[in-house]
Formats: sequence, C-alpha cells, structure tokens
Amino acid sequence: MTDRPLMARATAVWLIDNTTLSFRQIGDFCGMHELEVQGIADGDVAAGVKGFDPIANNQLTLEEIRRGEADPSYRLRLKVNPAAIGCSAPRTDAVTTRGVRPSQSAASRRTLK
Repeated sequence: MTDRPLMARATAVWLIDNTTLSFRQIGDFCGMHELEVQGIADGDVAAGVKGFDPIANNQLTLEEIRRGEADPSYRLRLKVNPAAIGCSAPRTDAVTTRGVRPSQSAASRRTLK
C-alpha cells in the first residue's frame, strides 16, 4: 500500500483551493516539495489540472483537515482502506511461456511430443 494519495497533483490542487493548510502540509501529504506546491498555488505548475477531492474519494477525512488547519505542524495521514490491504491480483503465466497453448487439441498435443 502506498502512503501517497491517488492523483497527488490533482489532490494538491484541491487542497490548495479548498483548505487553509500550509504548503508544507500539502507537500508532505501528497509527496511533493513545498516549492512545487507553492508553484501550483501561483499557477506556474499544474495549470489546467482539475482538483481531485480526497474526502469524496475516501482518502482523507474532514476532521483530519480541520486538525491540520488548527496546527501548522500537524502532518496529514492518508485514510487506511482495509479492502486494499493484502490483496493482489492472481499471477498467471503468459501464453508463450506455457508448455501447451490453449488452442491446441489433444491430438495435436500428442504429435508435438
């Protein structure tokens, strides 16, 4: 599991537009440098990027934002998604690495041996 939100730059845009968090807090949360966040706020970086709401996407709570706004030294924490812990896609072999291709019939498999 990653410690950065999805679409970090778009999340930073949303946090700049909708909160009074410091550039350092937003940068720490999104995995960006403080000056990059300041560039986003000035419009030099990420121009045209639409903000991505981390509250609506269950990555951050409103209470967490309020704590950060009240204390400038507070570090925001990404909300833990229990469904994402310990899950992984099943591993499969590519068709070319299998011994037998699925399109071969039983008769043609015997002739290949």
